Amino acid sequence: MTDGGTPTGVLIVDDDELVRVGLRAIIDGQPDLRVVGEAADGSAVPPLVARLRPQVVLMDVRMPEIDGIQATRRLLAASADPPRVLVITTFANDEYVYDALRAGASGFLLKRARPAEVVEAVRVVARGESLLFPAAIRRLVGAYGGRGADRLRAARLTEREAEVLRLMAAGLSNPEIADRLVVGVETVKTHVGNVLAKLGVRDRTQAVIAAYESGFVTPAG
Repeated sequence: MTDGGTPTGVLIVDDDELVRVGLRAIIDGQPDLRVVGEAADGSAVPPLVARLRPQVVLMDVRMPEIDGIQATRRLLAASADPPRVLVITTFANDEYVYDALRAGASGFLLKRARPAEVVEAVRVVARGESLLFPAAIRRLVGAYGGRGADRLRAARLTEREAEVLRLMAAGLSNPEIADRLVVGVETVKTHVGNVLAKLGVRDRTQAVIAAYESGFVTPAG
């Protein structure tokens, strides 16, 4: 639910009608989620988002005209407060997935995911969190990474911020990071916010990708 108690609005974008129907049935079956619209191509996303105001966009990466990568870039550029983008894909090691994450998507979800996983993923990104799968991110960076500039050196992270970024890259949540560092969750939130601001990224996903691409964290661990 949103802060006002209304269901979280979801826009489904996929060129496969069967996929859209299945996702709608899963999402609309939850009292705190509601599908507000559908689209068969990324070209329809900006006007639909402007009209329907969803909190989350479920975005296919491979579509015939405007793919999920371009659609994500256009969406984030067109709005000061865009919805969260959750990429849906057939293959986890798809280069399109990596490019969509670099473009600003908050995470990805496999089309073969169980209904409960779909619901939880939507709820996670709706809360403003990132859906990170450390092993999958490592594989993607190992296959397609190494093309980004070193933002870490320019960011001038403190020692504690760097430590927090490493734990973020390992997939730890804020409470888990707090337990590991023996500090309060609010302190961790402050460090995470500082890391995102210094790197100039929107969320944890882009921070982790920047960490890998700069060599600060390596796919080998």
